[in-house]
Amino acid sequence: MTTRPELDLTDGGTFVRHDAREFWREVRASRPVYRHDGDPGFWVVARHADVLSCYADVRSLSSARGTVLDVLLGGGDSAGGKMLAVTDRPRHRELRNLMLRAFSPRVLRAVEQSLRVRASRLIGNVTRQGEFDFAAEVAEHIPMNTICDLLSVPEADREKLLRWNKSALSSDDAEARPLDALEARNEIVGYFMDLARHRREDPGGDVVSMIATARAGDRPLTLEEVALNCYSLVLGGDESSRVSAVCAVKTLAEHPAEWRALRDGSAGIDTAVEEVLRWATPAMHFARTATRDLEIRGSRVRAGDIVTLWNTSANDDEEVFAEPRRFDPARSPNRHVSFGHGPHFCVGAFLGRAELRALLAALTETVREIEVCGTPAPIYSNFLNGYGSLPVAFR
Repeated sequence: MTTRPELDLTDGGTFVRHDAREFWREVRASRPVYRHDGDPGFWVVARHADVLSCYADVRSLSSARGTVLDVLLGGGDSAGGKMLAVTDRPRHRELRNLMLRAFSPRVLRAVEQSLRVRASRLIGNVTRQGEFDFAAEVAEHIPMNTICDLLSVPEADREKLLRWNKSALSSDDAEARPLDALEARNEIVGYFMDLARHRREDPGGDVVSMIATARAGDRPLTLEEVALNCYSLVLGGDESSRVSAVCAVKTLAEHPAEWRALRDGSAGIDTAVEEVLRWATPAMHFARTATRDLEIRGSRVRAGDIVTLWNTSANDDEEVFAEPRRFDPARSPNRHVSFGHGPHFCVGAFLGRAELRALLAALTETVREIEVCGTPAPIYSNFLNGYGSLPVAFR
C-alpha cells in the first residue's frame, strides 16, 4: 500500500485505511519535522530524539491549552490549569506531587494484589471455553476495575464509567459524532464532581477523599479540579492499558515463537511488558503549543503553533531500536516513549506496567495456545491506537 507524508492526521480513520508503520518510516526518512496543512495547520515531529527533546522543553512548549490534537484544533482544553496533564509549571509541580500520593506503595500494594487475582480469574474463566471477544470479556475488566479500586468507585457505577470512557477519545464506529465524545467526557467529570462532594463531606481512606481534602500549593482543590484529576486517572488508567492488553494478545497470537519464549522463560515478563508498550504505543501522539519561537531540526516554529509529538513513530525509530518492526519480548534496552517523557511522564506508568505484568503472568500460567478466530475491529481515532474487539480462543 502506498503511503505519503500528506496523509490527513486529523482523520480518525487514516490509520485504519493506511499502514501506519510504513507511513512513519517514510516520514522519518524524508521530512522528520514537517508542517501539516489545515486551518490551523500544525507541526509533526517524528524522530525519537526530537520527540524526547520536545517533551523536555517545557519552557518553549506548553501543555496548558491541551495535549491532544483534536482538542487543540477545536480551540483548546477547558481543563487547562486545573488537570495535571494540561497544566504548566509551577502549578503542574504542585498538582503532580499531590497526585503521586495516589500511587504510594501503601495504596498500590492492595491494588496490585487485587489486580493479580482478577487477571488470573478472568483468564481462567475464558480458557478452553472456545471463541470469545478478549476485549469485551477480559481487557475491559482489568484496567477499569483496577483504577476504580484505586479510587474506591462503587461496583455498581463501573460499567457506565467504562461505557463513557470508551467514547471519550475514540470510537468503534467510523461515523461517530464529535459531540458523542464531548458528552461522554462531561458525564465522567459530572460523576466525579458528585463523588468528590460526598467524599469531602464524609472522607475515608480512599484516593478520591485524599485528593478532595488535600492542598496543592497554598489551597485545596476545587471540586471541579478534583473531578478533572480523577477523570485524568480514569482516562489514562483505562484506555491505554485496555488497548495495550488487546494488542499484547493479538501480537502473541501472531508471533508463536515469541509466545513460546515467554512461556518457557527465555524472555522475561518485565522485558515483554516494555516491548508490548513499544509495539502497541496506545497514545499515538501528544501535542503542545509553542509559547515562543523555536527551532526543531532546522524547522522554524512560531509562538502559538501547535506541535504534535508522534510516539508511534518515535517507538519505531531505526536510530534507536534495532529491527524496530520485529516484536522482541526480550528487547533490552527499550527506550520507548509510550508513557511520554520529562516532567509530564505519566504518573500512572507503574500501574499500567503492573496491569500488563499481571495479564502476561496469567496467560503464561494458564494458556498454551492463542488463536485469533476472526477479524479484530479497529478503533477509529487519531489519538488512541488499537482494536475495540478481538475474537480469540485460548487453549
